[in-house]
Amino acid sequence: MKTTTLSALALVATALPLAAQTATTATAKPPVHHSIPTTARIGGGCVTLPTLSSKIPAVPVGTPCPKALYTLTRTPDVKLDYISPLVGPEVHEALATEKTTYSLIYADTKIGTGELVHLSKNLSVHYTGYLADGTKFDSSVDRGQPITFPYGTHHVIPGWDTGFEGMRVGGKRRLYIPYQLAYGEAGRPPIIPAKSLLVFDMEVVSQADAPPPAPRPTP
Repeated sequence: MKTTTLSALALVATALPLAAQTATTATAKPPVHHSIPTTARIGGGCVTLPTLSSKIPAVPVGTPCPKALYTLTRTPDVKLDYISPLVGPEVHEALATEKTTYSLIYADTKIGTGELVHLSKNLSVHYTGYLADGTKFDSSVDRGQPITFPYGTHHVIPGWDTGFEGMRVGGKRRLYIPYQLAYGEAGRPPIIPAKSLLVFDMEVVSQADAPPPAPRPTP
């Protein structure tokens, strides 16, 4: 499968609902989606991972068990109380609504020794992204150039926008991002199929108050 850069994926503005911020400050509470009531549960014990291909590299030996950074439960505003038997299955499916629960799961593969990651700082991050079937769809490591973005300001997919909580510069983390916090039900074909769970290996290279200067054009 042809790869593409994350700037063509995560840095593109999307219509997806933004996930709850996971900042520990008292003022940074998870926002509520206006049409779907949302509750958030932060933290927890070890969780069971979804089924993933063995083509995805194993985490280093000694890595702590995967945990949920946060879990979201969304409850529809309306409930289907009755539907006529004359209504076809397509319409029935379109009207059906149900409560959904999903988590942003992480495993810290290396604890950094630098400063803690802060919201609104410009993070420089190396990453490699995999689909659940083991396809590597993008990697800044392969290109030799980390990506830089302002953390927690909705410039990237929700799983990235909230997935570095508690990390330090120099730290490495594997993120398991459900499609609700990535590219949604539609995905971003042909690179990201519909309803794709994404697995990212991330490394926080640095953080700064200001973004890096734009590269000068080659004469």
